[in-house]
Amino acid sequence: MKAIFSTGGKQYLVNEGSELYVEKLDVEPKKEITFEEVLYVDGKVGNPYVKGAKVTAEVVKHGKQKKIVVFKYKPKKKFRKKQGHRQPYTKIIIKKIEVK
Repeated sequence: MKAIFSTGGKQYLVNEGSELYVEKLDVEPKKEITFEEVLYVDGKVGNPYVKGAKVTAEVVKHGKQKKIVVFKYKPKKKFRKKQGHRQPYTKIIIKKIEVK
């Protein structure tokens, strides 16, 4: 069973048992979370969401991605600015996809 749900301003295509990294969620590890903003489930397309559809997932861990370097400069002006960023994430495992 496949589903598309949205969280953190992004959409994810998942199957039961799949692992993915999403924007950081405010849930403790080893707890379950339910996503109700389901856009698609096995041929049913929502308008904008499928009524009665849920995606249940278990939170595995929280972390930060690899550092990226943001470097800004203006030519001929001696302006240089170096900055780093590490985006926080939450790793989840999809446990169940339901449709009523």
